[in-house]
Amino acid sequence: MIEERKKEKPKYLIITADDFGVCHSVNEAIIKLLENKVISGATLMAPCSWAIEAGEWGRMHPEVSIGVHITLTSEWKNYKWGPVTRNKSVSTLTDKYGYFPERAEDLIGNVDEKELEEEIRNQILLVKKFGISPSHLDNHMGSLYYVNGRTYLHLLIDICAEYNIPLRLPRYLPQDVLKRMGQDAIDVHMKLVDMAKKKNVPIIDYLISYPYELKTCTSYNSFISMIINLLKNLKPGVSEIIIHPSVESDEIKAFNPTWEKRVWEFLVFKNELVKATIERENINIISYKDLRNLTI
Repeated sequence: MIEERKKEKPKYLIITADDFGVCHSVNEAIIKLLENKVISGATLMAPCSWAIEAGEWGRMHPEVSIGVHITLTSEWKNYKWGPVTRNKSVSTLTDKYGYFPERAEDLIGNVDEKELEEEIRNQILLVKKFGISPSHLDNHMGSLYYVNGRTYLHLLIDICAEYNIPLRLPRYLPQDVLKRMGQDAIDVHMKLVDMAKKKNVPIIDYLISYPYELKTCTSYNSFISMIINLLKNLKPGVSEIIIHPSVESDEIKAFNPTWEKRVWEFLVFKNELVKATIERENINIISYKDLRNLTI
């Protein structure tokens, strides 16, 4: 008698476009991808100059999954943004010019936790004022996750529990990441995952990431091959892949030296080979709104 094989658990994938609102060229790319249902959703940077355009589009499309990309760093040399908090001082979050610091390392260590929570909540409230009901929370450049031996992700877990929305926090970490982490960082991650579980905050299983600069990809075709390989190796459960798309423009070229690769990210999930891989691998595309009700 042949023993029946166990049915493999389904593979779910959330494709998220980060940095909605950072500039018009990024907004144009993300809106096109969302309108054509190429991606699952986006995350909005409330402090940025073009957040209102992104917010207005989101208000008119309540069915779309749009999260709040909690932003506490301002990484570009010639394009800056700062806190949305106006009625209170949040000076421990800013540099001498009143902007957010360039690096997460420059933020963590000097920050006042009360000021930090105030700014986080005000960014969420601003997105809600735009007319958007946030689908989830996540964090620009990972500044709250684990930097210089500190994490402030517990604040986001508490706020997600309050709003009854998911958080971008992977339940499992890849072996290569675990090897680079110290035991203290691993212990912190496990505690955060456990905290999310106890507070009934939905989280993803895996975060599929690659370097923002894409230094190993020397051409668009090599980038497609990398994405296809990631899709082929997707594990059962809920995975998320993050892209930072933009259309080509003088605007994006003026501040982002990796603009060409941002255009690649705009094109990649429209590619027929990539779409065929998703279908062949039986990958179910879902959103963070779906994650709230998903039972695996």
